[in-house]
Order: sequence, then structure tokens, then C-alpha cells
Amino acid sequence: MSAGLSGISGLSAWLPERLAEAAPLVTVVGDVMLDGWFSGRIDRFCREAPAPVVDMAHRDYAPGGAANTAMNLAALGAKVRMVGLVGLDDAGTRLRGLLSAAGVDTAGLIEHPGVVTTTKYRVIGGDQIMLRMDESTPRPPAEALQQLAAALPDAVAGSDAVVLCDYGSGALEGPLGDVLHLQREGKLLVVDAHDLRRWRTLRPDLVTPNAQETARLLELEFEPDGDRAGLLAEAAPNLLAATGARAVVSTLDRDGTLLLTHDGGTHRTWASPVSEKQASGAGDTFVACLTLARAAGLPLTTSQDLAQVAADVVVHRPGTSVCTTADLAGHLGAFTEAALGADELARAIATERAAGKRIVLTNGCFDVLHRGHTSYLTQAKQLGDVLVVALNSDASARRLKGPDRPINPAADRAGVVAALSCVDYVTVFDTDTPIPLIESLKPDIYAKGGDYSAQMLAETPAVEAYGGQLAILDYVSDHSTTAVVRRIRAQDGAGEPAAGTGPA
Repeated sequence: MSAGLSGISGLSAWLPERLAEAAPLVTVVGDVMLDGWFSGRIDRFCREAPAPVVDMAHRDYAPGGAANTAMNLAALGAKVRMVGLVGLDDAGTRLRGLLSAAGVDTAGLIEHPGVVTTTKYRVIGGDQIMLRMDESTPRPPAEALQQLAAALPDAVAGSDAVVLCDYGSGALEGPLGDVLHLQREGKLLVVDAHDLRRWRTLRPDLVTPNAQETARLLELEFEPDGDRAGLLAEAAPNLLAATGARAVVSTLDRDGTLLLTHDGGTHRTWASPVSEKQASGAGDTFVACLTLARAAGLPLTTSQDLAQVAADVVVHRPGTSVCTTADLAGHLGAFTEAALGADELARAIATERAAGKRIVLTNGCFDVLHRGHTSYLTQAKQLGDVLVVALNSDASARRLKGPDRPINPAADRAGVVAALSCVDYVTVFDTDTPIPLIESLKPDIYAKGGDYSAQMLAETPAVEAYGGQLAILDYVSDHSTTAVVRRIRAQDGAGEPAAGTGPA
């Protein structure tokens, strides 16, 4: 674990490169697959049946399942070892070649004549998946399972983290669980499994069930338009007990992700909307980035935020793809010019309001982003549909905080805040209060931190004048910016790197 990254709370374009430089060693154990994407054009039906004829134009292959998690880890800069079962067939040979070409160590990829390499081939006509053809071994031979378990100690030795990917193919049956239990000491263990109860005795550090898997664990059904995140937050003790994990990050597709911990803490991310029907494997990307970030020493909430960004990158691409260090840095770098001007913001909010969205506005300096800020912004987002964050300009911040503030200029603050999945729009205002902005946007809800009261706020009359609602949110006093700045300056004076302010 890299102590140099432990204090970072915000997402910046330089962070992916720092993670790649840390290059933790991660062993991925699980159900490996080969994905095929066969695409072409449809302009006729066959004579034998009312079925379209796809004239093939492209045949693309990519590692899938646990192998996709390994590919994403390697693309983000981790050193990766792969442990899994393949057959002595063309698919197994192709899969090993793709993994090796990406820099993944495949010494733990066991070949066995009694195994058929799991494949999932999709046939695409135009922009529509017409057919999926799957092939696998229903029950791998006991000998193959023994060989897989025997390969585990060498593969896990020296690893910073282990990712267990169990999709229920049977490849992880037998003695592997017992061997992993003996080998995991001192290593971050992340479990991504269809049935997490099976692995609860391992006491994982993190588990990452999707919405369906979470519902099964809790023996409930989600309403189509219900508040899934709210329901899970209430059921956190049961979910943690069922998985035996120190923390659960439930991935809720269009609703982002929700972190649950034993101390009652939660952290939410929001997904970027997507209509891509051919995307596959975004969950693997999320698990890979989450593991890399934690293994490198990032706080869990920051790791979750970064993993959401990585998943947003690949979910907008067709096929099974990976998020690279450059992809992640580029996506975060796109937020550098994140602050919208008054006219552009007004147009964007008019469009959102016309779609029936509730607008939430909050403001502040947000200088040196910390856990108190991210918790506060997450609460603000949950009040409505669209969250607008208005930042004090540098001049405004100096008038408010003193001549030595802000630590970071407005453009940098805007980029970091905009990178949070809970934030939809960022703008900068130069006045002492955001009253002119409030009067212009007329947000449905104006939110402020719990260190204020409605009577204290100069903005209250402006909000009440048009019938808006004022919301006072929680205040996290232990994580004030002043305290963070004091620690940064103390460390800097002692010759230590200033965590959270960028690379040296």
C-alpha cells in the first residue's frame, strides 16, 4: 500500500499515472472466458426460415469474465497474474495469447484436456445483437480443479491484492477456497461473485455484487423505479453479514454504486447515462480500477469514485473493452475546463428543467477537496435530480478566507469537483454571495452545510422570494479544510509530500 496516496480525496488527471507508477501486483483468480464479437450487415432473410442473414465483415475477440478484469488491471498499470482453467482448444490458445500480449502473467492459466474454454460469441447485425452462442464445461474434472488449486500459492505469493471472480462455472470448486484462505494473509482480497455467501468465510475486504446479486442475497425484489440505493442503505447490516465482508460496494448499473461499511458509513456514485446496447464488461472494469486504487493506497471512497469514472469510459464503447491509464487521465482531464459560464449554464438548466428534473444548487470554495466535501455533495445530489456546484472565484475566496487562500485556483477546483459523479454542472461566481446566481437559476433546492442555519444565511430571502426550498445538510467538523491545509503545510515543512495537491 502506498502511503503517498492515502490522503488523496479528489480526482485529478495526474492520478492515473501515479497509480500506474505504484504498479501493485494483483493476482486474478476466476472464471476466464473468450468473448467474440462478429458483426456485419443485414439486407435479406434466409430461404430456410424467417431469420436474417448477417454478412460478416468483422470478427473481434477479447478476454472476458475474470480475464477481462485482468486485462483492465494491466491496462491501468498493475502487474497482473492470471489463475484459471482453459481447454486444449483454439479458444484457449487465443485467450492465452491475448492475455500475454497485454502483459498478463499466464503461468497460472491451467490447460486441461477435459475442459472446454468458456466462450461467448455475439453475432451483430447493424447495431443490434442478433444471437449469442455460448460454450463451456458444465463440471470441470476433479483433476483440473486440483491442478488449479496447486497453482495458486505461487501465483498469490508476493501479491498486494487478490481478486476472486466467480461466475458459477464450477472452475472454483474443490480445494481452491481452502488454499486461498491459507494464502491471503496480508493481502487485499476483493470478491466479485454470483453467490457471495459461498466465500463469506474468507472475510473479504471488499465484495462487489451487482443489483441482481444483491437482491438475491437480501431475498428481495427491487421495484423498477424504486429507490434501490435507499433500500440497500437500510439493509446494510444484513448485506454485510451475508457476505462476511469488511465493506460492500453494490453496483447498480444506471444508478451508479453504493458503498456500505460496518460503521454505518455510505458513499454513492452516479453513472453516466448510456444507450450503448453492445457494451459488455463495465463491471469488470469497475472491479479492476477499484482494486488497483485500493492496493495503491487510495482511500476507499476515492477508489470508488475513480472506478466509476473507469466504468463510464468503457460503457460508452461497443464490445468488451478496457480502460487504460491514458483513457482515465483523458476522461479526468476533460473536466479541466469544466466550469460553465452564466449563459451556458442557464441554457443547460432550462433543458434539464423542461425534462422535469429537480435542480439543486450549492456553493463554496471547495479548496483541497476532502471527505467532508464529498459526503456533503453526495447528500446534496440526493435532494434532487441535477446538482449544480457554484465555486467562489479566486478573488472571492481571498475576500472570504484570507490572503493565503485558495490553495488551488478556480480552474483546478472546478476540474476536481466536476470529476465527482454526483456533480452535474460547475460554475464560478465572483460575488461575495451567490445571490445573483440564485436569482438567475431559481433552483428548486438551495443546499448549505450544517455549520449554517437559515437565519444566518444572506441567501435565504432570495430563495424564499421565488418559492424555493432551503436545505441544511450535515457538517463533518473533523474534516474541515482548515485542518487539512494545516496538515499539508506541516508535512510540506517537514519535507513530506503534500497529499491531495498533485504530484511533486
